[in-house]
Amino acid sequence: MKDRAEVENLEKLVGQLQGLHSEITVLAKKAPNDAINTFKLGLINKIVASANKVLGPNHLPFDDFAGFDADDLPSTSDVALVLAQYMEEAERYRSDNVKLKTHGHWVYVVDNELSDIRSGAPSKVGRK
Repeated sequence: MKDRAEVENLEKLVGQLQGLHSEITVLAKKAPNDAINTFKLGLINKIVASANKVLGPNHLPFDDFAGFDADDLPSTSDVALVLAQYMEEAERYRSDNVKLKTHGHWVYVVDNELSDIRSGAPSKVGRK
């Protein structure tokens, strides 16, 4: 990561993905084949676009996915599936950019240096 802003963008993205996935998963359990409404789809597509930008080409779950088609509303289970893949890749990106600092806490690597920005331990090690 080049700077603190990239870390903040990733942290924001992770929170948004987790929140969306949690909400959509509840809907998918109740009615997996129901279509997502256009309001929710607009929010989902904004977050997917942000994820594609933040994650960059090396951490995209799907090379050719820019968002869901508003004219062909996806099912709740389809959206939950895609969001889960984005969550996995966001965590892989985060895990690739944190290191253990002395005194046993994890920090982000910013501009190839250990930063003072704390993080949780990585859950993904290496590349897929």
